Amino acid sequence: MAYLGHNHFLSLPRPDILIGPPAGVVDTTTLAAHDFDVDTRTGFMPPQAPLGRLPSEWEQWEILLDEAISGRLQLGENPHLQESEKQKSERWRERVRHLPILPISGLKNSEVALRRAHLVLAWIMHFYVHSLPLSELIRVPPPITLPLLQTSAQLQLPPVLTYSDDVLYNWHLGQPETEDLPTESTIRCRTTFTSTNDEAEFYLTSARMELAGVDALDLMRSTMDEAFVGDDIAIRRITEYLRQLVDVIHRLRVMLLDVKRECHPDVFYHDIRPWFRGEDSQSGRRWIFEGIEQDPTLVQPTELSGPSAAQSSLIHAIDVFLGVDKYSHGKEITGHADADAESRKSAFLKRMQLYMPRHHRAFLNHLTNNPRPLRDLVSTASSSSDSNAEDGAALLEAYDAAVMALKEFRDSHMTVVALYIIGPARHGRKIPAADPIVKGAVHAESDYVDTVAEDVAENQEGATHKSPLKGTGGTDLIQFLKSVRDQTKGALMSA
Repeated sequence: MAYLGHNHFLSLPRPDILIGPPAGVVDTTTLAAHDFDVDTRTGFMPPQAPLGRLPSEWEQWEILLDEAISGRLQLGENPHLQESEKQKSERWRERVRHLPILPISGLKNSEVALRRAHLVLAWIMHFYVHSLPLSELIRVPPPITLPLLQTSAQLQLPPVLTYSDDVLYNWHLGQPETEDLPTESTIRCRTTFTSTNDEAEFYLTSARMELAGVDALDLMRSTMDEAFVGDDIAIRRITEYLRQLVDVIHRLRVMLLDVKRECHPDVFYHDIRPWFRGEDSQSGRRWIFEGIEQDPTLVQPTELSGPSAAQSSLIHAIDVFLGVDKYSHGKEITGHADADAESRKSAFLKRMQLYMPRHHRAFLNHLTNNPRPLRDLVSTASSSSDSNAEDGAALLEAYDAAVMALKEFRDSHMTVVALYIIGPARHGRKIPAADPIVKGAVHAESDYVDTVAEDVAENQEGATHKSPLKGTGGTDLIQFLKSVRDQTKGALMSA
């Protein structure tokens, strides 16, 4: 907060979400937030390093998190866990249970402090839940339940780890006390479960992509400005902006694939991923929030999916800008093979927006309500039969190239998922040496994922005791990835 300008909306007095703003204070909890917390230099990442520690009144939370990390708590599901490790985890959990219930009233006037509180409390909860033996019920104790649910209510976020906790607000700069903006080379990961470089690089890969995505946001803004003009010059400019957007998406794709350089698939799947799973990925084990009845303003949580790359506002923004969200966010893409009427009410990608910071959700809503959608502009210009037909054809070609770039990005995402989740799930079978990640063969990636997915499906067929592979958001992983990829391609206008 020390580096924010006094007029920045995060520096303004923050109203209690349940009461509203005091007289004369701008309500920054809605669309009145003038910049949607999207910085022109850093995008959805904050331009200043997130708060690294809560004030002393909440130091006990910070200490418990420090102890869990330094104590290298182990996953309770590990069948080979030594008795000494079980006892160490139980001693830490006992300290959590005996923690006093700290009020959050002193945090409510600071958005930045609330974000830190959500991160710390959610991280503690995940340490608590996933260090438990599989034989025990999952009961989140009141000292965590109450402040976490209260903080989550203020931020309008689910009481569980989210992408923003792991990525957007989980970094610091190599040099402390600097006012420099974060860059791809200077950001460092602050908090991990395993204290491994693999886990840090997993989070940092997404953080670097968020920073690189600023170029996409700039091009989107310029395109929307030109769309309001809509003349021949504007059409040609938009065509060039879309060509540049193709390059940006291709760069994001390369950065995504670079995760393999520092994060080993086996380490990720077996040591890292289990820690941040939400209730949706717990095979029916419910999370019981003890003490919730002590605060009548709280409601039983219904969204507990845990962090997912699908919670990145950047990729959603590109979807919405291109109009691809009408396809990739369709209600039929729930991520569940047996989706009932209730689950079909909300597509998975749309539901993941509930896990985004609310100002970023407001930005996406603002983008969705753009009165001059890009697809409409492309359709009108490309159907022209006058002297501007050539410009219209060029615009259509550039638009479809951007959609294909996004489709190829999703191919690469599926390839990473195949390498980091589907592959290790096949009982340690190795990914072939001719892996398309290594060879960089973009057009081979879809076939590669389809082959791996079919192989897994065949192995599970007839094995009624095995449930489908789950994503961190609780999706039927294989079905969901293929559906989004195929639907994105369906947005091509010249197909």
